[in-house]
Amino acid sequence: MKIFVIIGAILLLAVIGTVVFFVIRRALWNMVDKRIERFQSELIEKQVREIQNMYRQIRGWRHDYRNHIQNMKIWLGKGELDKISGYLEQLADDLDNVDTVIKTGNVMADAILNSKLNTAAKLNIRLNVKANVPEGLPMSDVELCSVLGNMLDNAVEACASLPEEERFMRVYIGKLKGQLYLSVQNAAGEVRKERGAYLSTKESDSAEPLHGYGLFRIDRVVKKYGGYVNRQNEDGVFATELMIPVKTA
Repeated sequence: MKIFVIIGAILLLAVIGTVVFFVIRRALWNMVDKRIERFQSELIEKQVREIQNMYRQIRGWRHDYRNHIQNMKIWLGKGELDKISGYLEQLADDLDNVDTVIKTGNVMADAILNSKLNTAAKLNIRLNVKANVPEGLPMSDVELCSVLGNMLDNAVEACASLPEEERFMRVYIGKLKGQLYLSVQNAAGEVRKERGAYLSTKESDSAEPLHGYGLFRIDRVVKKYGGYVNRQNEDGVFATELMIPVKTA
């Protein structure tokens, strides 16, 4: 009789332990999801501010367009061609700061890319960009922009920590073997890893190292759509490439 009581107690403890394990695991996942959601909300808000600032600059330039033409007409009438030449050079420099140079075929991707690359250019990061977003992506535009935003933010932050002469970024977006192929390479200093996972370079309030929530978000989106992510770091270059199957017509 005692044996059955003991066996029953063991089974009960096993069931309780299993339930507790799953409860704790779910609680941990919920906590991670909330941190990721908060992180993504802050990231999206930052991206929106950057895009709005870029568009404000464009609207401001267009608003002044008529005044620019009127000034040049006055100088032309007076024959002051040297003033017109200098004025045109100033306008060209001003326009370079707000011109949307990357057109991928996806409006939201254009906004994110140009915003991030504009930030990179201001930091004197050498850029090499080729981007064409294929049709038939399984993910939403928000998910695509989240992936792009995280990858580019990480690259810009890594470059910004280095001397200007070492900074560079190479970005490629296109279709390869029936899949979306996205590659970002950038100059990088020290890169930390823990148990095979890359750690964030951001400062932590605790003694524990921060894991890259942006990287985690990228991985989740790619996994959701049956894709592939590869990261490599060597010789001062950090490279991330991902592939996600594209829907066929």
